[in-house]
Amino acid sequence: MKVVVAVDGAALLVDGLRREGIDVIAEVGAAAPALAATDGMLGTDAETLLRALADADALIVSVSRATMSPSVVAVCDRAGTRVVPLVEDAAGERVAAACGLEAPLSRQAEPWRIAEALSAGPAAAAPPAAQRPQPRVIAVWGAAGAPGRSTVATELAVELARGGRHVALVDADTQAPSLALTLGLADEGPGFAAACRQAELGGLDARELTRIAVPLGRTGVDVLTGINRPSRWPELSDRRVSAALAACRQWVDFTVVDVASSLERDEEIVSDLDGPRRHAATLATLRAADLVVAVVAADPVGIARFLRGHADLRATIGATPVAVVANRLRPGTLGIDARGQVRRTLDRFGGIEDVWFLPQDPRSTDAAILASLPIAEVAPRSPLTLALRRFVGEAVVPAPEPRAMPGRRRGRGSDRGRGAARAVPDVARAGAPVG
Repeated sequence: MKVVVAVDGAALLVDGLRREGIDVIAEVGAAAPALAATDGMLGTDAETLLRALADADALIVSVSRATMSPSVVAVCDRAGTRVVPLVEDAAGERVAAACGLEAPLSRQAEPWRIAEALSAGPAAAAPPAAQRPQPRVIAVWGAAGAPGRSTVATELAVELARGGRHVALVDADTQAPSLALTLGLADEGPGFAAACRQAELGGLDARELTRIAVPLGRTGVDVLTGINRPSRWPELSDRRVSAALAACRQWVDFTVVDVASSLERDEEIVSDLDGPRRHAATLATLRAADLVVAVVAADPVGIARFLRGHADLRATIGATPVAVVANRLRPGTLGIDARGQVRRTLDRFGGIEDVWFLPQDPRSTDAAILASLPIAEVAPRSPLTLALRRFVGEAVVPAPEPRAMPGRRRGRGSDRGRGAARAVPDVARAGAPVG
C-alpha cells in the first residue's frame, strides 16, 4: 500500500510505517494539503503532495482547523485517495467530523495501529447530525449594523434551557455590550471580565462561575454580563477568554456567547506583538466555538454587509459549522418573495444553501424591552419565538428520527401525516410562514 504522510515531525512515524510494510512515497508538512487546495499558493511541499496523490492509496494527515477543510477533501476525492485523519485533541475530532472524514486516530498512535487501520479499510463514518455530540459553545456573530445578535443570543439561550438544561449566556461584545441593558441586569457587577481574570489566575471553577453569574429569572439561564464601558476591552484578552470558555464547558450544558462584529487582526499595525488586541475576545470566542450562529439582517444593506464579512468569518473559524439566520424578515424592503430573494442572494454570492428565517415581530420585541425580559417569557406564542424554537430543534439540538413500530400498518391518514412531517425542515428553510 502506498501512502503520503502530511504530518509535522513525522520521521519516527514514517520509519515505523515502513517497518510495517507500508510504502511511504512522500513526506510533507501538515499544511501542504491546505496549500494544495488553495489556488495560487503552491509551495514545494504542496507540489510534491499533488504529484504523489495520483499514485497514493491513502493520505495520512494531521487534522486541525489550519490543515483540513472541505477543499482538501475534494482534492483527495478527485485523486481517488483515502484520507486517514490523525488528531491531537477534541478540536481536531470536531474538524474531522465536520469534513465528513472517517473515525480519526490519535496523533500519538503507534505506527502498527495506523498500519492496521490502513489494512482494515475506512473506519465508520461520522454519525448523522442527530447523533453527533451537541455543540457546547455557541457563538452568535453578525456583520456590522445591529442585525439583532443580542436578541438572537438571548432567545437562543432561553430555548436551549427548555427541558431542564443549564445554559450560560455570555456577553463578550467589546464594542457595544447590551445584554445587561436589555435584560434589566446590573452591569457594575463582576460579569465576564471577572471570570476572565479568575481564569487567568487558575481560580475559575463551577462554584466561582455560579457566584459571578446573574440568574435570568426562572429560565435556567445564568448571565455573565459584559463590560460596562468599551474602553475596558483589554481585560478580555485571547488567553483569558479561551480559558473562561473552557471553564464554562465544565459548568453548563450550553454556553451562548454574544460577540462583536469586527474580525480585523491588528498584528500588522501594532509594533508590540505581545500587546493586547482590540478584537481578541471576538476572535478567541469564534475559534473556541463548536457552532457559529451567523445573524444577517434581512434587508439589502444587511445582506451586503454580511456577505462581505462572511469570507472573513470563514477564514477565522475554518471548518467550524455555521448556521445562518436571516433576522427581521419583512416584505417591505425586498418585495413580495422576501425569503426567496434572501435565499437566492446568499446562495449565489456566498455559497450559503441553508438559511433559517426569523420574522419581524415589533409588538413582542417592544413588550420584551419594556419588561426587560426575553421575548419567550413575555410572548411565548410570538412568531419570532416559534421560529427560533424550530431553528433550535433543527440546527442546534436535532431530535433523533422516530423509528417505525414493527408490525403496524399505516393508514392513508398516517401516510399523509408522515409526508407532511418529513417536509417540515425543507419548508422551513425554503421560507414557509412560521407559526
